[in-house]
Amino acid sequence: MFERRFKNREEAGKRLAKKLLEYRGKTTIVFAIPRGGVVTAYEIAKTLDAPLDIIIPRKIGAPGNQELAIGAVTEDGTTILNTRLVTMLGISDAYIESEKTKQIEEIKRRVKTYRGEHLPKDFEGKIVILVDDGIATGATVRAAIHSLLKGNPSFIVVAIPVGPPDTLKELKQEVDKLIYLVSYEPFFAIGQFYVDFSQVLDKDVITLLKKTRFE
Repeated sequence: MFERRFKNREEAGKRLAKKLLEYRGKTTIVFAIPRGGVVTAYEIAKTLDAPLDIIIPRKIGAPGNQELAIGAVTEDGTTILNTRLVTMLGISDAYIESEKTKQIEEIKRRVKTYRGEHLPKDFEGKIVILVDDGIATGATVRAAIHSLLKGNPSFIVVAIPVGPPDTLKELKQEVDKLIYLVSYEPFFAIGQFYVDFSQVLDKDVITLLKKTRFE
């Protein structure tokens, strides 16, 4: 069971970095999904000597149950929906558009907090490694992938410590390469795979970004 759990996000990042060494010395940019994903991605960026940037997808929650994700959206409006859930719950287009607007505003607020006045990295024609500290439904990661594709990278790698087998199987079809460390059932929550899965603060994200060629 020890091999199936990570001490913390830092250890997960270091273990992932060993599987990504082929991208060191290439035109590679690491993109992290805040907050927890930044801690994991920092270890990868440091090992690969690559710049670190952020992309912030936000979950779109179901009416009356915001924890139930019916999809996700990114800052540029890229949206991924679970059409089966949307249909089953009878969710209106008006509700979805309202939630998208709300989440995009929150994304912009967070981007301003984390990036400040710095411009996003140009990754056209470059290798992009997208990192989070784990995935469950995959909605936010998929939204991030589709948003990044608009920037015309040459290659997209998704690198995550853990995710459920079915989600990983689907995700593998959407990227050039998928790297993961642990995947098994039963899968209840990402936190079950970590000894320390404590909350990451905004100030921690800002500090890590400044440590990697972000300025």
